Amino acid sequence: MAVTAQMVKELRGMTGAGMMDCKKALVETDGDIDKAVELLKEKGLAKAAKKAGRVAAEGLVRIAFSEDNKTAAIVEVNSETDFVSKNDEFVEFVENLSKLALTAETNDIEAFKAMSFEGSTVQDELTAKIAKIGENMSIRRIEKVSGEVVVSYIHGNRIGAIVAGNVEGTEDVKTALTNIAMQVAAMNPQYISKDDISKDEMAKMHDITLESALNDPFTLPKPILNELLDKAADGVWSAEDVAILEEKRNDKKFNFNYLPNFLSEEAKPKLAELAVADKDNISANKIFTGLVQGRVSKQLKEICLLDQTYVRAEDGKQTVAQYLATVNKDLAITNVVRFEVGEGIEKKEEDFAAEVAAQQAAAAKK
Repeated sequence: MAVTAQMVKELRGMTGAGMMDCKKALVETDGDIDKAVELLKEKGLAKAAKKAGRVAAEGLVRIAFSEDNKTAAIVEVNSETDFVSKNDEFVEFVENLSKLALTAETNDIEAFKAMSFEGSTVQDELTAKIAKIGENMSIRRIEKVSGEVVVSYIHGNRIGAIVAGNVEGTEDVKTALTNIAMQVAAMNPQYISKDDISKDEMAKMHDITLESALNDPFTLPKPILNELLDKAADGVWSAEDVAILEEKRNDKKFNFNYLPNFLSEEAKPKLAELAVADKDNISANKIFTGLVQGRVSKQLKEICLLDQTYVRAEDGKQTVAQYLATVNKDLAITNVVRFEVGEGIEKKEEDFAAEVAAQQAAAAKK
């Protein structure tokens, strides 16, 4: 059967495949449109499989809202290059997926990819997009958030944040929570408050902070540091390092914070070894206990949203919790979600010069 231009156009409209791919498929199937569609799908699967091993760490974050604005869904879809993430077809695809995510029963990505979508499934449509656009892509994650009031913020298409609250969504409340969504995007808190941190996590944080302090002895309280320095001078350090220590101790104007700059590279780790070996005694010291607790508290202010300094605070001191209280004393944040494109994905280091050289070498062999 002869393949006409109208048939090619019709198949291209149905599949989005390239014109030559459509023509070849129609020739192979003797003009049978349905069989040609299936053939293109099969070829698309093969192309997608070849691209599956390539790192996709670029992409987009998109957020959709329910009609009552009390539920929002966020999706992250990855591509290999930033160029593709700006492709109109890719952008539309991600936006449609965010709307579909509003109807998802769970945040399970495999269940989401099995959902019906534009006449097939999400996975089938993803495969078709990979075949058509020519890059590996992945639907990495979705999440749905509901609450009395739900707001969102997207920064540069790459960072998306959703914040839910527990009171009526007045304009003041929405504005305040949108400001907090911007803070979440910028400051990336790990918890809403320290009450959300389990005892095991808190204990682990304390232990890591304690070990870190012991391994950085020059930041320890002066009485503890001086005891360690005495031990180091008693046969642990070299004669040269001991001489430097005595010289600086005799110089009453010397700032001991600079002592490490004058010691050998071997002296500093040996002092840390002494601190770690004397862990039990040092840990019992009240001054050291206060230092560790202070450092833990500082970490909590960085990772807990309500304890963070509100980024728009006029006095530079007001916390997020204090800011929210000025808007509505009953306002509480019930849920926070933050997606950042490619976070946690190990990106391939590109050597552009080497790639060009390789291409030139390959061309020269032809």
